[in-house]
Formats: sequence, structure tokens, C-alpha cells
Amino acid sequence: MAVGTLLSRGTGFLRTIVIAAAIGTTIGDAYNTANTIPNIVYELLLGGVLTSVVVPLLVAAARRDGDGGDGYAQRLLTVVVVGLTVTTALAIGLAPWIIRLYVGGTREVAAARLAVTFARYFLPQILFYGVGALLGAILNVRGSFAPPMWAPVLNNAVVIVTGGLFIAVTRGRDVVAGRVSGGATLLLALGTTLGIVAQTLALFPALRRTGFRFRLRWDLRGAGLRPAAALGRWVLVYVLANQVAFLVITRLAFAARYPGTFTIYVYAFVLVSLPYAVVAVSVITALLPRMSASALDGRLGDVSADLSRGLKLAAVVLVPAELGAIALGPLVGAVLFAHHTLSLGTGRLIGATLAAYAVSLVPFAGFQMQLRAFYALRDTRTPALVNIGVNSVNLLADLVLFVALPPRERVVGLALGYSLSYIAGYACFAVLLRRRLGITRPARLTRTLVRLGVAGALAAGLGYAVAHLLTRVAGDGAGGSALGLLAGAGAATPLYVWLVLRMRIPEVREIGGLVGGRIRP
Repeated sequence: MAVGTLLSRGTGFLRTIVIAAAIGTTIGDAYNTANTIPNIVYELLLGGVLTSVVVPLLVAAARRDGDGGDGYAQRLLTVVVVGLTVTTALAIGLAPWIIRLYVGGTREVAAARLAVTFARYFLPQILFYGVGALLGAILNVRGSFAPPMWAPVLNNAVVIVTGGLFIAVTRGRDVVAGRVSGGATLLLALGTTLGIVAQTLALFPALRRTGFRFRLRWDLRGAGLRPAAALGRWVLVYVLANQVAFLVITRLAFAARYPGTFTIYVYAFVLVSLPYAVVAVSVITALLPRMSASALDGRLGDVSADLSRGLKLAAVVLVPAELGAIALGPLVGAVLFAHHTLSLGTGRLIGATLAAYAVSLVPFAGFQMQLRAFYALRDTRTPALVNIGVNSVNLLADLVLFVALPPRERVVGLALGYSLSYIAGYACFAVLLRRRLGITRPARLTRTLVRLGVAGALAAGLGYAVAHLLTRVAGDGAGGSALGLLAGAGAATPLYVWLVLRMRIPEVREIGGLVGGRIRP
């Protein structure tokens, strides 16, 4: 599973680099705005429920029902397919108004009309996101974790090919100026959506191997779907808080008076999500069914133990990733993004924004694992209320930094506000779960995090010093940045590995279990 996640996120990372080089920032603002809309609509209506409360309910149905929960899952699929089909049709018709809501008038985004065109092709993704998420949950409950992790590789491959073809049929200076033909636009739009379709369809063979059959069932009355709706109400509050904050952040990005601010914000987020997705998502996916089963049996001690173990396992990789991104962020951005339509200055700004995001990499991962512990306990109310506070901190910090910083650096301020909010959220969840689960020995987790932090800080400090020395000699252009990054990472990585091995941190050895595809009991 972890290998599948690594490959899917790695190819997703390559996809982002190819698309970024292909479309620049002017078209990038239109493309990235339109491409986030399907996620937003899907999350508001169903995404939060599918990724949170459905797994515990499917686990309960598998134990309760004589058919192993197949009928319950088929009825859920019926609701998802019908509901999201109707939603997709409505969203396509409302595309101009949805785009205007997020970007304001045409003064804030020169390619607003292009964003509407993209949105109409991207919005059908809503249906495939929903079906894919539910199929992934069904597979996970049946002990099949790898296929949902591998399926995005196909999506990424389709979009990478699309980006390459777009580069081949366009001229860089026209793209920078925001001028593209209707055929090139259609290529980019259809290729992006086709990737999501392929990702969803790739799950069906794995589903059949588990014995589950995809079919729509209309006997919904008395089918036991009400618990999903009851739990989902608070999940909707959680998601709504996120989307209100994202709406404000998007409007701030387009009002920052610096070209491409929103696109820079998006690309930096993709960068910081890579280590989280490779490690933390694998841990979360494996642990949620286990925590759900333990909570169902009233074994709160096991829920607590699994949560603590997951946090420590993820931290082994995420602590050095966080500190390394803070130390080397601008170099990372320059090396990865300063190509074709993107300048060196834009690449370095993406890296600086990455560094601001990275401040919360470990707390964000911890927050997401703690969130799943609440969902395993079938408590969606507490996370929703806490998340309102998290997003309030985010918006307050963003507004203060937006006013205080010059236009070019406002995107860094938006990322830093995001980081501060999840640091606060992690701390709040930790206190609440300690009471809820009866955690009596949190010092073990703290001790592990401190030891990892010391090792990571020493390694990151060495990496920064080496990289800074080399860039002073070779310059901070594309070549000098690449040399500095390679030397800095090359010096920091072996030092970190040596330190954590010397410290004999048990979780370091357990990372081999993730690479082997499972978390050992």
C-alpha cells in the first residue's frame, strides 16, 4: 500500500510539474481555479461523509448483515450515483456564477472566461470522485488497501501525457500572455477529466476480486442509511467550515495584486502534500478500519494505542521532511518549477510558500489521524466544532498577514496562516482525545517526537549550511540551485538516518512494515 501511495503521489508530483510548466500562471489561475471546483462541490455534498463516517458504518454492516454488508454498500452506491449525477448537471449550468463566486470580477482574473470553459469540462469529475471514494472505502473494509492507492497512477499518466501534448501544440510566449486556441483548451480540459474517469474505472477489477458486485438497489426504505445521514450532518458542518475558509483565501489570493498568486498557492500545497500523502495517508487508511472495529467493541485502549503508533510511525518521515522543506524550500521550488513558462523568481516563491506550509506538516498529519479517531468513535460533532475554530484561526492569521505583507509575499502569508491554524487544531484535539480515550501516558509520544525533532533539526541545519555555501559560490540560478539542493539534501539525509538509528527509536524499524505493504499487528 505504501509503495502504491509512493508511486501514485510521485507521478502526481510529476504531473503537477508538467502542467505547471505547460500552462504558466495566467492560464494556471484559470485552470487551477476551475479544477478545484469539482472537489469543492463534491466535498460539500458527500466527500466528507465518504472519507470519514462510511468506513465505520460499513464495518458495522459487515458484522451485522447476513450478506456481509453487500446490500448496505450497494444502496449507498445508489444514493451516491443518483445524487451526484443530478448535482453535476446543476453545477455545469451554474458554472459562470460558481467561478465568479471564487475569483470575483474579471479585473481579478484575466482568464475568467477561460476558467468557466474549463469548469464545464471539469465538473463531471464530481460523479467520479464520489463513486471512486465509496468504492475505495468498500475495498478497504474488505481488506484490499492497495488498489485505491495505485489507481491514481493511471490518472496521473493521462494528465502527464495531456500536459506534454499541450506543450507540443502551443508556444510558450502565447501561454504566458494567456492566449491559447480552442483546440488546445479542449485538449487540456478533456485530458484532465479523462484522468479522473480512468482512476475510478480502474477500481472495478479489484472490487470484483473481493466478491462484491456493483449494482444499483432501490429498496432504500428501512435499509439502515439513516445513521450515515445523522453522522453526516456534522461532517457537513466540518466541510462547510473548510470551504468557507477556502473561499475567503481564494478571494484574497486573487486580490493580492501579484500575478499568479493563487496558482503559486496551489502548487506549493501540492509539494507539501507529497510526504504527508506517502506516509500519513497510508497509515490512516490502514488504521481507520482497525480503530473502528476496536471502538465498536468498546476497546478504547486499543484505539488509543493505534492512534499513538500511527502518529509515531508517520513522524519518522514527516519530521525531517518538515524541517528540510523549511531549510531548502526556495531551492526546491526553483529546481522543480522554474521551467518553460515559469520564471526562476516564481519557482523560488513557490518554494518559499512551501516552507511556510511545511511549518505544520507534522501537526497537520497528527490532526488528520486524531480526526479519524473521533470518526471511529462515531463522534462527528466534536471535530466539526473544533474545525470551526481551526478555520477561524486560519482566516484571522491570513487577514493580518495579508495586510502586513507586500503583494509578492502575501501568498507566503496565506500558507503561514494555514500552518498556524493546524498547529492550534492539533493541540486542541490532543487535549480532547486524552480525556475521551483515557490516555494516561502521553509522554511516550512526546518523547519520540522530541527525539525525532532534535535529529531532524541537526540534519536540516547541516543541509541549509551546505546548500547556502554552494549557492554563494555557484550562484542562485537554475544550476546553482540544483547543486545546492543536491548537496544540502545529500548531507542532511545520512546524518538524520544515522542519528535516529543511534537513538534506537523503535518506530524507525517499523517503517519497513509500511514499505512491505502493511502495518504489522
